[in-house]
Amino acid sequence: MSFGLPWGLLALGALVPLVAAYFLRRRQKPVVVSALFLWRTPRPRAEGGPRWERFTREASLLLEVLAVLAAALYLADVRLGETARRRHLVLVVDGSLSMSARTPDGRTVLEHVRTEAAKRVETERATHVTVLASGVSPQVIAGPEAEASRALGALESFEARGPDHDVTASLLWAQELAGPGTRVHFFTDAPPSTDATVPPSVRWTALGRSQGNVALVSAQRRDEGGRATVTLRVARFGAGPSEIEARVRAAPGPGAREGTERTERIPLPEEGAATVHLTFREAGDVEVFLPDDALPDDGHVRLPPSPVMPVAVGLTEGLSPASKQALERFLAVSPDVAHGTPVPGAPVLSVGPARAEARVTLGAEGPLRTFVGPFFMEKGSSLMDDVQLAGVRWTAGANPPGRPLMTAGEAVLVSEEEGGRLHLNVDLARSNLQRTTAWPVLLGNVVREARRLREGFPRHQLNLGESLAVVTEAGARYALKGPSGRKPVFGAGALSLPAPTHPGRYVLEREGRDVDSLEVLALDARESDLRGRGSTDVPAKEAGEDSEETGGHERARWPLVVLLAALLADFYVTRKA
Repeated sequence: MSFGLPWGLLALGALVPLVAAYFLRRRQKPVVVSALFLWRTPRPRAEGGPRWERFTREASLLLEVLAVLAAALYLADVRLGETARRRHLVLVVDGSLSMSARTPDGRTVLEHVRTEAAKRVETERATHVTVLASGVSPQVIAGPEAEASRALGALESFEARGPDHDVTASLLWAQELAGPGTRVHFFTDAPPSTDATVPPSVRWTALGRSQGNVALVSAQRRDEGGRATVTLRVARFGAGPSEIEARVRAAPGPGAREGTERTERIPLPEEGAATVHLTFREAGDVEVFLPDDALPDDGHVRLPPSPVMPVAVGLTEGLSPASKQALERFLAVSPDVAHGTPVPGAPVLSVGPARAEARVTLGAEGPLRTFVGPFFMEKGSSLMDDVQLAGVRWTAGANPPGRPLMTAGEAVLVSEEEGGRLHLNVDLARSNLQRTTAWPVLLGNVVREARRLREGFPRHQLNLGESLAVVTEAGARYALKGPSGRKPVFGAGALSLPAPTHPGRYVLEREGRDVDSLEVLALDARESDLRGRGSTDVPAKEAGEDSEETGGHERARWPLVVLLAALLADFYVTRKA
């Protein structure tokens, strides 16, 4: 049993005058009569004034006490059974990184949300609470319908470090969990935008503050030949210093005895971001620290070594002398390939003549025709990026199989089969392609695509909100292990997985063995911009069952039935007396 309005029990105070009225007897005036036989129950004893004595109408008193008790229970909003045990409340907390920003009182926005959520649970007298965290992929923090204490405890351990996202999907999901006609409470750090879609049953509570902030918006590292190049982009949002000092610390790598630590002065423009390039020799992990401000998380990054894996290129037998010479000249100067020296774990790119079993075929068969343009390329093909064919004389043969990537009239000059096999329909002995800038650019694109097909991660540093690209091989079982747990990876080849929801280190496993790793950085320019944050409380357009105006519960009707029955029974008893 529980009470929605305990103050209603004050109505039980009516029992005191009721009982007193039954026990207290007043003195009656003397009445002179001629005989006592006219009285039904003569009481010859004289009464000497007001006194307490035992009464004889117990049934009437008990019925009136029952009526007072029923009225008090109705006023106190008594609840029994399932109604007394369960009162469900749905809370949604913004999981964005900006919720970790510190307000002027030194507390984070998320800490203010925890306090306000506890007050909301107490105000709504909720016994069971469901807590959701909004995000690119919404997650359940507590519940569904967990005990209020457990739900608030789970909220205490929650950390908001997700990327910027649309909260509509999270609010609609919360509305389904709450049920029709029930209000949902959403806690964030910014008022709703004018184009935001807010369900009518959602109460939007913002507890943020508009502040200036200096943040890292991008950080990348590239390692080549023992040299690490770190590229940083630093931006200032709103009021702040025009120059900052960034502390950079590089741990010693395999070939170094000690690390390095230095301070870099970075001037900040009013608009845009400042770009900084740093180089280190034989460095391990490189950490960058900006001075603490409103959002400390976006001022620190850790960049592990990210070596560039060269592509092992092999030339098969049967290539024409002109083709072999042009290929070897490119391989000799390209820093991204390893020709003649096997590299363990490196992807192998085989190049052979037309109709050869090679990854890339180079040559022309059948009747030859020479084209000087116009050349047409398929839009969106990364293999054709920046390939300029002005002044090129291209001699081609019969059309190769596969999807055309570049054509001249009805002739297919470059095509790609479904498995990624590439055909270059060109006779270099009669063409000038190898003597133009288009030749190294085209081969560079081919090598880049071959590297992307290497097992593992094409990129080893990602910002929050960026999709995760990974390459897997057919016939093997893979799993992705990260801060949010271990999940299987389905599919083969070049895959694009959803953006990670938490920053940290992610490891690709194959049959339980680590294959590759990457670092997801807690950087998101949209989350670092705190100028649009603020405080507001937008009530729900449709008041739900847990609204304060209605008490959140339909009163039980059975106390009224008991009250009416007790009054009727009392009337019947006193009528007979």
